[in-house]
Amino acid sequence: MRFVKGHGTENDFVILPDPDGVLDLPATLVAALCDRRAGIGADGVLRVVPAKLSPEAVEIVARARGAAAHTGEAEWFMDYRNADGGMAEMCGNGIRVFARYLVEAGLADPGGFDVVTRAGIRQVRMGPEGMVTVDMGPPLIMGESWATVGGTRYTGLVVDMGNPHLACLTGEPVARFELHAQPGFDPAVFPTGVNVEFVNPVGDRHIVMRVHERGCGETRSCGTGTVASAVAAAHAAGETTGTWTVEVLGGLLTVTLTPDTSYLTGPAVLVASGDYPAATLT
Repeated sequence: MRFVKGHGTENDFVILPDPDGVLDLPATLVAALCDRRAGIGADGVLRVVPAKLSPEAVEIVARARGAAAHTGEAEWFMDYRNADGGMAEMCGNGIRVFARYLVEAGLADPGGFDVVTRAGIRQVRMGPEGMVTVDMGPPLIMGESWATVGGTRYTGLVVDMGNPHLACLTGEPVARFELHAQPGFDPAVFPTGVNVEFVNPVGDRHIVMRVHERGCGETRSCGTGTVASAVAAAHAAGETTGTWTVEVLGGLLTVTLTPDTSYLTGPAVLVASGDYPAATLT
């Protein structure tokens, strides 16, 4: 099985090309690929499959067209899995790496194109110096909830980015939080789990963030989480639009909030390619 390894602000992924749409990805295989000692090592897996060959993607495209939300062509489906093998709706860093792979492999032209995700169709745009911008869609604020870390409860803003987030603003440096274990949360609000961000505003539209991703643990970055964090910081400041710098463990990302949608800009890097031994698949 061929693979490519890539990362976006050190949120890393195993990319699996599947041009014929035949690759089976049981959770056990995904977890084995993502194992950092016995496998390739990653926060998740990106299966690259033609949208027309995936019944799931065909249905997503049909829904988008029925809602008049999309009229163009989206040739590729980003089948994203978390490190534990569970399916996820969207990944902001992952889709940038996915787009970089498509261009480098000659499967998409440089410039702008659409990608099908479980959260809907997303437009990506390749920029200079390896930067990629993604239209992340309109964030949905769903009220407030709480998370607990180290026995302390923190209030956060519930933000739907196609996947669930709880962004907790704090005046404390985020380096102090222990995020290897899943923070406590309200299962009535998040029945399928939640990505929890701790966000410290440090300047004018400049925030520092750490995140625990469901199905992964703490990661060096989370694309959808950076947007959710910017939304929470803007909400606390009484703002709805603007451009935010988000500092994560793996680098810097830029989030732009508009009246209609949100954009995430950051690097996407491919670092290795190879073969995963067939004997390991059994």
